[in-house]
Amino acid sequence: MVYYNDNELIIRNMEEADARVFTDEEIAQGWHTDISKYLARLQDQSAGKCVSLTAVYQGQLAGYVSVYITGLSGAFSGKGLPEIVDFGVLEKYQRKGIGGRLMDTAEEIAGKYADTVWLGVGLHSGYGSAQRIYVKRGYIPDGTGVWYQNKPCAQYETEIANDDNLVLFLSKKLKRQDEN
Repeated sequence: MVYYNDNELIIRNMEEADARVFTDEEIAQGWHTDISKYLARLQDQSAGKCVSLTAVYQGQLAGYVSVYITGLSGAFSGKGLPEIVDFGVLEKYQRKGIGGRLMDTAEEIAGKYADTVWLGVGLHSGYGSAQRIYVKRGYIPDGTGVWYQNKPCAQYETEIANDDNLVLFLSKKLKRQDEN
């Protein structure tokens, strides 16, 4: 399914072939990833648990994001709210508006299910671009503090690492699509 098309950028459902391209491109730019992340999103999409999106910019795969109808885990799990997961734009396509359009589309999808959407963002510098875009889009911390390996960190916690498992959960109020 195509969600957006302006002749330069297309946002559509993720396809199986996208997984290999994104994996190879991310490894080439020095990111730590493997194909299993994308294959899991595709499997969940087939099962109706999420919508996984691919941005195609001038004919090239440029970015991705998934919207889970009900969050997977973390501060908002079990609350019936959609979660944005695995948002990324390949470095060579950043600063072209692709990330903003992907997030617009993800939020539109989430707005069909609830008036609030949430996400977790890593705290190390590799997530700097994502941290900035979320703040600019109006996401705010949920107030539960920092989480590590899917558990809230206790005050003065010392047994954590600044890796991809150290996250802050954020949420944003949306206008539900059925209220238009």
